[in-house]
Amino acid sequence: TGVSQSNKNQRVSENPSSETPVGFFLFIKMDSSALQVSISLNKVELSVGESKFFICTAIGEPVKLEWFNPQGERIIPSRRMALHSETSRSRLIIYNAIIEDAGIYRCQASDASGHTEEASVVLEIYQRLTFRDVQSPQEFRLGETAEVVCDVISSPVPVVVWYYQDREITEEYQVLVNNNNLQIHQVTKADEGVYRCEASVEARGEIDFVDIAVVVNVPPVLSVFQPAFNATADYQESITFTCITSGSPDPLVTWHRKGQQLEPSEKFIFNRLEGGRSMLTIRNIRQIDGGAYSCKASNKAGAQERELFLTVFVQPHITQLKNVTAVEGSAAMITCVAEGEPLPDISWRRASDGQTFSRDGRFEVRGRHGKSVLTINGVRLTDLGRFDCEAQSRIGGHQKSMFLDIEYIPKFLTNHTIFYSWEGNPVNISCDVMSNPPATMLWRRERFTISEGTANMQIHGSEGKSVLEVTPMSDRDFGRYNCTARNNIGVRYQEFILAQADVPSNPYSIRLSAVSQRLATVTFMKPDSHGGVPISFYLVQFKELGSQDWRDVRSHSIQTTVVLTGLEPNTTYEVRVAAVNGKGQGEFSHTETFQTLPIREPSPPAVHGQRGMGKAYRLGLVKQDDGGMPIVEYIVKYKTDKEEQWMTKLVPGANDFAMLQPLQWNTRYEVEITARNVKGLSEPTFYQFFMPQKPDITESLFSGLGLGAVVGLGLGALLLLLVLVDVSCFFLRHCGLLMCITRSVCSKKTATSGKGKEMEEGKAAYLRVPLRGPDGSPLQCFIRNNSRTDQEFTCGVQMKLFLSCKVYIYTSEKRRFLFTVGTPTTAVQPPFQPQYVSDSVLLTSVCASHPPCSAPPHPACCVACSSFHITHAERLAACSARTSKHILLSCFCSTPSMQSQQPPRPGGRRAARFQV
Repeated sequence: TGVSQSNKNQRVSENPSSETPVGFFLFIKMDSSALQVSISLNKVELSVGESKFFICTAIGEPVKLEWFNPQGERIIPSRRMALHSETSRSRLIIYNAIIEDAGIYRCQASDASGHTEEASVVLEIYQRLTFRDVQSPQEFRLGETAEVVCDVISSPVPVVVWYYQDREITEEYQVLVNNNNLQIHQVTKADEGVYRCEASVEARGEIDFVDIAVVVNVPPVLSVFQPAFNATADYQESITFTCITSGSPDPLVTWHRKGQQLEPSEKFIFNRLEGGRSMLTIRNIRQIDGGAYSCKASNKAGAQERELFLTVFVQPHITQLKNVTAVEGSAAMITCVAEGEPLPDISWRRASDGQTFSRDGRFEVRGRHGKSVLTINGVRLTDLGRFDCEAQSRIGGHQKSMFLDIEYIPKFLTNHTIFYSWEGNPVNISCDVMSNPPATMLWRRERFTISEGTANMQIHGSEGKSVLEVTPMSDRDFGRYNCTARNNIGVRYQEFILAQADVPSNPYSIRLSAVSQRLATVTFMKPDSHGGVPISFYLVQFKELGSQDWRDVRSHSIQTTVVLTGLEPNTTYEVRVAAVNGKGQGEFSHTETFQTLPIREPSPPAVHGQRGMGKAYRLGLVKQDDGGMPIVEYIVKYKTDKEEQWMTKLVPGANDFAMLQPLQWNTRYEVEITARNVKGLSEPTFYQFFMPQKPDITESLFSGLGLGAVVGLGLGALLLLLVLVDVSCFFLRHCGLLMCITRSVCSKKTATSGKGKEMEEGKAAYLRVPLRGPDGSPLQCFIRNNSRTDQEFTCGVQMKLFLSCKVYIYTSEKRRFLFTVGTPTTAVQPPFQPQYVSDSVLLTSVCASHPPCSAPPHPACCVACSSFHITHAERLAACSARTSKHILLSCFCSTPSMQSQQPPRPGGRRAARFQV
């Protein structure tokens, strides 16, 4: 449909195809009455977003002017529609018109009689060409289907045409019908560029366009120069990882480790070179630097990541092992993590008994290499303690310990729950608890909590123990008491009973035994009831028959045997027993009667023998029953088994031994011992012993010495033998401790007087050889040892004598010749000009004007003799000396006079020979 402008305030829609016209027409209703209504405009076209107002004028006597929207509803003023009304004039304002505002608006006037007249206006809304949020550039990933968005709206719907490089896009790409977007299948870098989206509305001759830049991003391609490196920790080593990247746009390369991006530091140095090379340098490698690193290249099209690995060879080190707290009955998991390269094997051991653990049973081990978890199922209190984690590899081992703590519900430690007391007697009811964590303890009685201020009750507490001190004042204080122990694991209760105590009942079964003239032993059975209070002791009373005075004897603790002393012989006694506890003394038992024995002769004595010193023999005497009277003396008779005559020795009764002397060697003796008191003699006791043979002088000597003296003599003899051996080695073999001391002293003196500085630690001899060139100038000599350091000498060759060395000799023209010196008997071939070599001649006297060579401590090396392009004979170096081991060190060299006697040696090299 076409739209044309007929005048300033009116547009008319035309249909070139003679179809039904589209649009709105103005209808103005006129009445012949006096009331007339008119609107300033009768038809208006607006584009979306524009604003417009309409004026309605009434002629006559209107009392009310109202506007109605296309839906027939009275218009109420709002933010987008405003009304300004006067008596005969009203203005309707429409702000920011939208498509839904299109239609017929009516203005209606009413007079006082209710007569109404109205006028209307047709409002048409159209949408201009508008590009909505068209983005430029629009980016796509290589190979995907790219949809270039061009969101354009208008009414009627616009026609969209796409252009690329000033040419209309026809067949190469696809323009989507539903939204006019441009679709490019499998987009490539060749599709990059500026695309034009052109929209037009033919009916209004309206046209517009927008240029959209299409960018094709290529995902990164990443390659690694060397994916793995090996290094050793703590040796100041550095390694460099290199990644090579390509992509569009240029990828951003980042380095990562353990999921974290690395930042530049003294440890990590980043470099980027041409050609997409990105490098990460890791300096001062340590153990923690080992592991996987990743090089990540990313751009708008995607990201690619490659892993690189740094292997750091280190000894095992346990990095994670923590103390664990577990609840009794639950499962405890102990984790041990160890580092090292190679990855160490982990094992577990319980410190208390050294037990190791396998994969099965209550102790379950999971994992072994680098990380291991020890799970203890059903934790018991016996599991409390230290556990050792040991990490082992072929590099070494490391051990670390942890402590397993067990938490458990309170446990009462005693089954003693019944306590006895009496009125006025304080008693301690002890509640002993074992718990972890420590328990809070309360005392209750009849569901009431006992507090500190309770009368006649006190609570004394310490960790794991609470003591309720009760002083019963009446019968109401006896009964049940409850101890409550609580921690965060649980709560436990224990009930205690405070009962009234009584005195114990009487003992029974009184018996008398071992009755003698002055002693008697009383035994009895414990009473059936102790009254609730432990028995303190037993009271034994005895008296002579017919006497009224009882004598008391207390038992030792609660023993049921009591010995009565101080009795009279041949006398009748009465005895009774009572038990005593804290409350008091119980009833006495029934009375028993016994009679002591009359005075008689003593019992035979007991004897035991022990050999004395020399020809004496010690006979021990053990007193038996003395018959009621003290023993006056012992009568000891003894004789040899081959004699008939007895020898008698009287020993006072207070003695406990008898010394028999002098006796004969290698003889058996018979002894008869009798005890006597005032009543008479005892029966004799017989005893035999044997005197050994007479000892020799050595045995006699050492028998008088103690063990320490014998050991001291042995050590002294051994020390003397070692000294003799060392002195022999010094003079005969030139070795031993004495030789080491001598060499040490001598070496210190040599080091003090010498001019040259030793090239390495230790004491060693030096060999000096004066060297001069053809012009007589002194040669410069450099000596290189195994540590590859040179020492320069200008006066000649001065060599430290050791197993291997290299000598550089410089002539006055700074020409250098290398002598490679090895162990003796090894030929040395300096790289000289070709020379003739003849039979070697031993030179023994050329060092007469120089100090003799020092004695080397081990086989030495010597610089070879040579000539430096000279035509006259010159012996440059030779030295011989005898060492303390009588080893002759000789240097061999040839002279020019000998060179004509032998044909050239193949290879044209001169040789120097060493001989020991």
